[in-house]
Amino acid sequence: MSIKYKLSSTQWDKIKDFLPGKESDPGRSAEDNRRFIEAVLWIGENGCKWRSLPEF
Repeated sequence: MSIKYKLSSTQWDKIKDFLPGKESDPGRSAEDNRRFIEAVLWIGENGCKWRSLPEF
């Protein structure tokens, strides 16, 4: 299954290094920062609650 992202690869490349949980950070790194950002954008666009997020 192919995932359609809201952010283009260019947009993602511009912000990804500002997010916590990078491999270079000490401690546990985030599992998937892009997926989290995409979820935030989806919620903002649809005005729903976290529990209403679709599985993907």
